[in-house]
Amino acid sequence: MDLNFTPEEEAFRAEVRAFLAGELPRDISDKLRLGRRLTKDDMVRWQKILFRRGWGAGMWPQRFGGAGWNVVQQHIFEEECAAANAPPQIPFSLRMVAPVIMAFGNERQQQYFLPRIVSGEDWWCQGYSEPGSGSDLASLRTGAVREGDHYVVSGQKTWNTLGQYADWIFCLVRTSSEARPQSGISFLLIDMKTAGISVRPIITLEGEHEINDIFFENVRVPVANLVGEENKGWTYAKFLLNHERTSNAGVGNCKRSLTQLKQIAAVQSVNGRPLIEDPRFRDRIAQVELELMALEITNLRVLSAFARENRPPGAEVSALKIKGSEIIQQLAELKMRALGHDALPYLREALDPEWSAEPLLGSHYLSYAPSLSGQYFNLRKTTIYAGSTEIQKNIISKMILGL
Repeated sequence: MDLNFTPEEEAFRAEVRAFLAGELPRDISDKLRLGRRLTKDDMVRWQKILFRRGWGAGMWPQRFGGAGWNVVQQHIFEEECAAANAPPQIPFSLRMVAPVIMAFGNERQQQYFLPRIVSGEDWWCQGYSEPGSGSDLASLRTGAVREGDHYVVSGQKTWNTLGQYADWIFCLVRTSSEARPQSGISFLLIDMKTAGISVRPIITLEGEHEINDIFFENVRVPVANLVGEENKGWTYAKFLLNHERTSNAGVGNCKRSLTQLKQIAAVQSVNGRPLIEDPRFRDRIAQVELELMALEITNLRVLSAFARENRPPGAEVSALKIKGSEIIQQLAELKMRALGHDALPYLREALDPEWSAEPLLGSHYLSYAPSLSGQYFNLRKTTIYAGSTEIQKNIISKMILGL
């Protein structure tokens, strides 16, 4: 197995790097570098820049408006974007609902929704989890009753990420209770401006508004917005989750986090020596770096196999999701340990781009390491969302090991 990039792939990397140097807005990259708060405008503006370049959706087929990249090209693009402090692309739109519409949507849905997604015109959010229906998603209770040309939807979704920005939401709803739970679920596309939808913020531990409760009270949704067949939504939901878990590995962002960890450890001192010279701490950095290298190779192998065999992601992505989320948390913990007492102060105001520290706090808000305690607590969720680690292990046991 040749682990080296080809000359063509290195040329593509140079092309991506030059594009980022010339087109990535400095105010946006500075926010990522300094750990400041991104806005909806930042992420949409970046998506529109990528769209104008023809890179709005790297691995989408060209017939749907994508760039038609292969697995390695997408990997290189994500790696270079992370290194350049580019913001993430909107995953709910590009990597979750779009593949479902491509695979199971009708031509009208594909022609209307996909161009608006890749251009950044529409922002999507996810309506899966409910109070009491998270890991056991098949127990969801949000109902959709058909009345003529509409479904009338009532219920509640929770842990909805960035729904306060969304134009549309893709929802799993119960359309039948007669068979086993998985057989009575449908996949609906719902305009967030529809009467009867309300969004209530959930403030996370670090004080940010990232997630929401979303309530549906007799919301009328055109039957034309049903994806695929009624009561077949469980199949589409699993297809979507496999695509989501593939991207959860986050190799590029992990590499950026590892670089930041090394920079912090090189500056922070213990007993008059840089922390990175401490054998025990250096060993911990080496261990997580080796695990990240193994994850990167495994990720490329798995995705290349899917592409080669022309099949959607399968149960193998559960292993990528487990390891990727664990590495994300390890890196966050090591950065906290490296900063020591400088990691403790946390002010929400420090996430604002214009904020500057008062003298009392200035020594703790270091130019090479923005306050990390908020990020640390936020990243505790990575082993839960998109299916908890326990659920992923169950999938591996059943679908791969046959236990």
